[in-house]
Amino acid sequence: MTTPERSDNSETFAIAWHAPVLVHEVCGVLADAPRVLDGTLGGGGHSAALLERGHHVVGVDRDESARAVARERLRGFEERGTFEAVAGNHDAIDEIAALDGRTFDGILLDLGVSSHQLDADARGFSFRPGVALDMRMDPTQELDAAGYLNTAEERELERTFKEFGDEPKARRMAREIVHRRERKPFATADDLVGAIRAVLGSRSGPGEFARLFQAVRIAVNDELDGLARGLVTLRERLVPGGVLAVIAYHSGEDRLVKQLFREWSTECICPPRQPMCTCGGVALGTLVTRKPITASESETATNPRARSAHLRVWRKAGGTDERAGGRRGALRRDHEGI
Repeated sequence: MTTPERSDNSETFAIAWHAPVLVHEVCGVLADAPRVLDGTLGGGGHSAALLERGHHVVGVDRDESARAVARERLRGFEERGTFEAVAGNHDAIDEIAALDGRTFDGILLDLGVSSHQLDADARGFSFRPGVALDMRMDPTQELDAAGYLNTAEERELERTFKEFGDEPKARRMAREIVHRRERKPFATADDLVGAIRAVLGSRSGPGEFARLFQAVRIAVNDELDGLARGLVTLRERLVPGGVLAVIAYHSGEDRLVKQLFREWSTECICPPRQPMCTCGGVALGTLVTRKPITASESETATNPRARSAHLRVWRKAGGTDERAGGRRGALRRDHEGI
């Protein structure tokens, strides 16, 4: 397979449901992967681009409406047997019966929430007045945003706003929510906006709301902890030499992906001053991208959501010969050598 020309852009594969980001870059890093798992199918934008280039694609999404849109859009490929839509969560691939025992040459994750989900008031992701606090990626999940805000312990709420929302006043935010829910349960976006303004001041606006609503969304859907578990499982579904590509928009997600990819690419992870390697000393693969790939100015001009997108890529070790460089039991050498 050949890498597509640079003239391709995300707009070509955008629909009203969702505009995919970094389409050209994704197709480039997955160019040599005949069988691809699109673990975040959404509206099918990335899948459409890959299918048009001759890949076989299995798309996974826990959102029934997303799968329906993608299947309609990609009906021709589905009829030809090159596309398959599967219900499930990329964080729990081993629980999807339809994927039992299947491996892939490439796996793609485009994390976060689609434009359609954000814009649909019924899904409860936005901070528009009167919108119910829902935020569930999977509408069948029992816990929604209102339930989380009304039941989570103060310490857990503090962690959510601090770690997922980068909020310096996380403790005060948590305390304010607990205080308010004792008088009136949280039910709509207005309730959370009111709590945010009570802590951050009346001048707080869309930037603060978006950041803290996102923090609640991440907690409700167990996104970071689930991602950490899921990436390990997805790694095992790659064939030797297979590629794992992840697009992250949130600093916490990107940091987690970066750390795991680096850990998997390190031959020895023993403490620096330990004289003997005891960890096994075998890298599981290599980093394809030392720094994240970001969107071009032309793409961000047409799709502002792409501004925060970071694409990181990792390649699984290709076999015993490639992994023979590990120093199992070897003496550790410092940076100057021995």
